[in-house]
Amino acid sequence: MSYSQLQQEIAYSINQDNFDQWLDCIPELNKLTITPQDPIYHGEGNVWIHTQMVLRALIAQDDFAASSDEDKFVLFMTALLHDIAKPETTIIDELSGRISQPRHSQKGAISSRILLWRLGIDFELREKICRIIDVHQVPFYALSDNSNNKSPQWLIHRLSWELPVWMLCMQAKADILGRISADKARMVDEVELFKQLALEEGCLYQSRQFIDDYTRVHYFRGDNVLPDYALYPQKGSKVILLSGLPASGKNSWISKHYPQLPVASYDDARSELKLKHGQNEGLVIQFVLAKVKQYLRDNQPFIWNATHLSRDMRQKALDLLYAYHAEVEIVYFEQPEKTLYQRNSSRDTSLPNKKITQMLSKWQVPLPTEAHKVTYLVS
Repeated sequence: MSYSQLQQEIAYSINQDNFDQWLDCIPELNKLTITPQDPIYHGEGNVWIHTQMVLRALIAQDDFAASSDEDKFVLFMTALLHDIAKPETTIIDELSGRISQPRHSQKGAISSRILLWRLGIDFELREKICRIIDVHQVPFYALSDNSNNKSPQWLIHRLSWELPVWMLCMQAKADILGRISADKARMVDEVELFKQLALEEGCLYQSRQFIDDYTRVHYFRGDNVLPDYALYPQKGSKVILLSGLPASGKNSWISKHYPQLPVASYDDARSELKLKHGQNEGLVIQFVLAKVKQYLRDNQPFIWNATHLSRDMRQKALDLLYAYHAEVEIVYFEQPEKTLYQRNSSRDTSLPNKKITQMLSKWQVPLPTEAHKVTYLVS
């Protein structure tokens, strides 16, 4: 389905107060109809019943009616897809019968990204949807959970750089109103307090302002700095960290824009070591890391060319770069699925298309909070 067709379906759903057609439009949603939920938190029944209740609670909010068509699209699709990964994450305890769905938010964001990418949805709209799904439970506990030793203000500051916080609050409120649970009123209050704090911090409708990007990066990495006071920068390499699926255009981009810069590349390492994909990956990693560390010690500008597809994978690379005080720009590449497979089949590589498909399960687009600058090159 195209964006315009989805818009038509949304309008129909709202006018008719009927969401059954979405089971045909997006077949992946059918599993929600047979996926149970813990009755303590979801006395309404299965995930599809909950999803419909959330959609109604969202549409009933005054802010939804006042939103633009694009914002309504983001809000509606977020509510529709927010629990799409519950079927694959459901665990039923054999002794107690309690039901849990761990990490369904994070996995739901990836599943939604793949689904919307294949439908050809605009990158910016898609990423708003996926980023909200990824953290849609955060407002439930942000003010009371101190497990990460971060203040609620810090969390809201970070979120304001990643997504529209006002949309996150609308989704969270609808998520609570769209269920039957004993602590429903308390949870609604938690979301409202989260919204009020975001408003007080100036982050409900815009990003938290920082005195400079260097200070911002260190603040979001957890250093003891304040947004309004500049942290004295320590000199390090200027590094362009590439991110994107194989065959998305990284090598061509380097050749066109930075042919003079040295490159640390796992593919180049495999060629030098005469290894195929999957062969002695430990040796390949050591080979590349040795080159990266040498560039960093020399304060040499360079490009780190790899997929860096998951947040954890990028975090390991960024931890190393920031340990050497590097100034980092992440450049993210994206192509349509058909283009990726065609390009990969026509190039000299030992990486099969099947492997690219498997990599989609780890696909997390870089966030603006990860580096001094993040550039998105999307076809």
